Amino acid sequence: MDTPVPHSGGDTPVLVCFPHAGGSASAYFALSAALSEGAEVLIMQYPGRQERLDEPALEDLGELADAAVAALEPWRHRPLTLFGHSMGSVVAYEVARRLERRPGPGPAGLIVSGNMAPSIEQDQGVHRMDDEELMAWMSQLAGTPPAVLADRELLATVVPALRGDFTALETYRHPEGSSVACPIIGYLGDHDPHVPYDGFLRWVEHTTAEFTVQIFEGGHFYIDDQVQDVARSILRDLDAFVSRRPARHHLA
Repeated sequence: MDTPVPHSGGDTPVLVCFPHAGGSASAYFALSAALSEGAEVLIMQYPGRQERLDEPALEDLGELADAAVAALEPWRHRPLTLFGHSMGSVVAYEVARRLERRPGPGPAGLIVSGNMAPSIEQDQGVHRMDDEELMAWMSQLAGTPPAVLADRELLATVVPALRGDFTALETYRHPEGSSVACPIIGYLGDHDPHVPYDGFLRWVEHTTAEFTVQIFEGGHFYIDDQVQDVARSILRDLDAFVSRRPARHHLA
């Protein structure tokens, strides 16, 4: 299953973070530290990386979402907000859909970052590249640490997870007509070359509640350059999600 990595404390609310394709839990450590005063942060660690390196990467996005829902079971009584960047936004969306279909409270809100709406197919053929092509592609993509690109042995351990993630993303097909009931907030860098704005705005089609947008200065990995601004926005949005969440009534 996907393993959530706790990285701060607090009672409420709870923010669950989903990494980008090829990313690991460590991608969110700086952001979670900036959020530590106002939220408990859980970070999903997908199989095939870091301490889960000996596990095969999952190649089906639905399986990723199912595993994440199972891993979140101990936190189901808390008001969860889901946050995903790039591929992680689609995983977070599918987790939200599953949580809403189960008994009990659904997520308080969903924050999607740096990706088009899930109904837009995103098959660029990345998962069909051979290893050399995939490594060359990684070298051109902002967000891959230079130390990884310079270490061929380390890079070889990253490629299977990256290929698995892109297989999951590029073969994913959105269930026609599906949506979530929780509000969605979309975050986007104002110079993101990978996310057309009209495709980003189509997230509005995937919630029966409110959809709002916040634009940050930067490219696809603006969250690494704007950690404090992103943290302030998340804390504001967490408060808004929780405050509009219907009260839970308990029978005597």
